[in-house]
Amino acid sequence: MVEEELYQIIHKAKGGDQDAFAELVKRFKGHVYRYAVGMLSNRMDAEDVSQGAFVKAFYSISGLDNEFAFSSWMIRIAANLCKDRLKKRAKEKEFSDEQPNEHLVDPNIPDMSVKLSIEECLSRLSIDHREVILLHDVQGYRYEEIADMLEVPLGTVKSRLFAARMALRKELAKEEQG
Repeated sequence: MVEEELYQIIHKAKGGDQDAFAELVKRFKGHVYRYAVGMLSNRMDAEDVSQGAFVKAFYSISGLDNEFAFSSWMIRIAANLCKDRLKKRAKEKEFSDEQPNEHLVDPNIPDMSVKLSIEECLSRLSIDHREVILLHDVQGYRYEEIADMLEVPLGTVKSRLFAARMALRKELAKEEQG
């Protein structure tokens, strides 16, 4: 049973087993990285945040109360680091004319232009809206899991997701017209 095996790995990692923690990194690095890329629209920043999230998790895993909540806990750590990075960017932008977003795909490749457009539109959403779209529509987490990750009521997740989808549609419509 996969869940029981994962529980055992997490339990060992909580006990200080570095090999077990390395297995957790292997299993969850893709989820954390995809979330960070979606939030930050920058691969290098996403790599930094992903690594930072696992370092932070390594030093604080002994405090994880529920082994079955590891995935939510990791995303919550990554979410906080992403928000910190976005705040830092906003401060830096005040002092610089540089563009904070780097393109994640080559716009000269026809099939990639739609992906680029969606990524650009996502990056224009508020942090809260981008976060719920990434967690629900991209990563596939359930409403209850997202509420736990973000530490907000279930109704807040549902209303944010509705508002986020409306905002994304609006941004995509602007993109088509522009």
